[in-house]
Amino acid sequence: MDQEIRPLLAKVEHAYHIVGKKWVNFIIHVLMEGPKRFSELHTLIPDLSKRILNERLKELEGCGLLTRTVIPTGRSGRNIR
Repeated sequence: MDQEIRPLLAKVEHAYHIVGKKWVNFIIHVLMEGPKRFSELHTLIPDLSKRILNERLKELEGCGLLTRTVIPTGRSGRNIR
């Protein structure tokens, strides 16, 4: 039984390390309302620097918790879900 639990505990620990980082929960909460552009996220979370916002978004994308997509409009930018 111990061998069955270890992989699950490792996954839970990994998730905790990601979600436990500063600003991650707030970013996820804002994105639950719908896709946002980077500038929209920064406007909604003004105390968060652009550097840290970009860092957290890359971490979340790397873990598969969000995706960035290019928006096919006249305005260049990426939509984050």
